[in-house]
Amino acid sequence: MAISVKQMLEAANAAVPKITSEQAAEMIRSGNTLVVDVRDAPEVAAGGKIAGAVNVSRGMLEFRADPESPYHDKAFDKTKTVILYCASGGRSALAGKLLKDMGYEKVYNVGGFKDWSGAVEK
Repeated sequence: MAISVKQMLEAANAAVPKITSEQAAEMIRSGNTLVVDVRDAPEVAAGGKIAGAVNVSRGMLEFRADPESPYHDKAFDKTKTVILYCASGGRSALAGKLLKDMGYEKVYNVGGFKDWSGAVEK
């Protein structure tokens, strides 16, 4: 049976906890946290990103997160807390579900860049 984007987002939002910008900032201060911006490069270039965030476009996430991939990014470590964001929260929700499916356990969606960029230094 085919699945719609709405159904995919519902499943992602059920699997990945949504956190506030304040909670995200506290997790970052606590350490051992990876912040991932899943927006495309032109979006990041136009609007900036959270300081210390790794930009991995949604389409490359699987390749960067999988240690067996030749494109693996060493910043991805399953022992870390992972906080994701995008422009409005949809891509970061889907990305979070994907990471959970890949075995990452501590994954959170803070939503859109504009929703929390003021809570932490850009």
